[in-house]
Amino acid sequence: MFKISKISLPLLVVSSFFVLSCGDSKTKVDKEVEQIPMDVTVARFDQEFYTGKDEDFQRLKKQYPYLFPASVADEAWLEKKQDTIFKELYQEVTQQYSDLKSLPEDLKRLFQYIKYYYPEESDHKKVITLISEVDVAAKAIYADTLALISLDTYLGKDHHFYKGFPAYTLTTFESSQILPDMAESFVIQKLPKTTDRTFLGTMIHQGKLMYAKELLLPGVPKESLITYTKEQLDWCKANESQIWRYFVDNQLFFDTDGKLVTRFIEPAPFSKFYLDIDNDSPGRVGVWIGWQIVRSFMENNNVTLQELFAMPAKDIFEKSKYKPKK
Repeated sequence: MFKISKISLPLLVVSSFFVLSCGDSKTKVDKEVEQIPMDVTVARFDQEFYTGKDEDFQRLKKQYPYLFPASVADEAWLEKKQDTIFKELYQEVTQQYSDLKSLPEDLKRLFQYIKYYYPEESDHKKVITLISEVDVAAKAIYADTLALISLDTYLGKDHHFYKGFPAYTLTTFESSQILPDMAESFVIQKLPKTTDRTFLGTMIHQGKLMYAKELLLPGVPKESLITYTKEQLDWCKANESQIWRYFVDNQLFFDTDGKLVTRFIEPAPFSKFYLDIDNDSPGRVGVWIGWQIVRSFMENNNVTLQELFAMPAKDIFEKSKYKPKK
């Protein structure tokens, strides 16, 4: 039932993720966002911690109290600097991120978009880079006036530090994921948890998250927003109507079977249609479809992002006028 389409596109290399929203293609929103005052400072805690002298440790603790849990003794922190693995982590981070290049400016633009849609957010942000010993649960954290980035979790999918991770997760270690991860950290704080346990409810909840990331990062490639490769995104586009038809024919939308989340929502090497096509598909195709439904809804209804977040999935679906592209 699925038609496999292989699409070959020329590689477009850009120096900044926001380049696509610059120049003549600027929208009214882009221009308004540019005028929003935003003070961003960057602190290289990873460098300060590793190169600092032991006698300066107490000063560092006072400067960054939120990075030093009371449950960890000072001696443990000082010993960490002598640990072989930690030393290697620092060396690799220093080699790849000696210069953050466009990242501070790109983060500033993200924070401006956040301020545009959520005016109550702070216009002062301190970005702190650190080494978390590859803690994938804390890669990028948005917290009030702070933004924390664990640079050792963004060294590239082929880095030997990540050899023990499943192959389908390796794209999450690319530097291109810093901005989407930071945006997601913010959005999940604003997006109410859903009580709708239907497959449709889960899809649209994830679609809201994806749509918000797209609004906050208008120049970031869509594959980076959903943590796909370009080929995986092209597969979803080429097979969108077939995926939809499968969900319709199998009456999955109002099914509450938790296995559907595992099959089509959670990160996985592929989606589980239980067909020959499975190995050609990316994981999370339910997230992709949910995203398209929410996009269609927002194109056909005049509501704010906050109103979108508060709406039930069934209402969004019925008013979306969504039709899969053939």
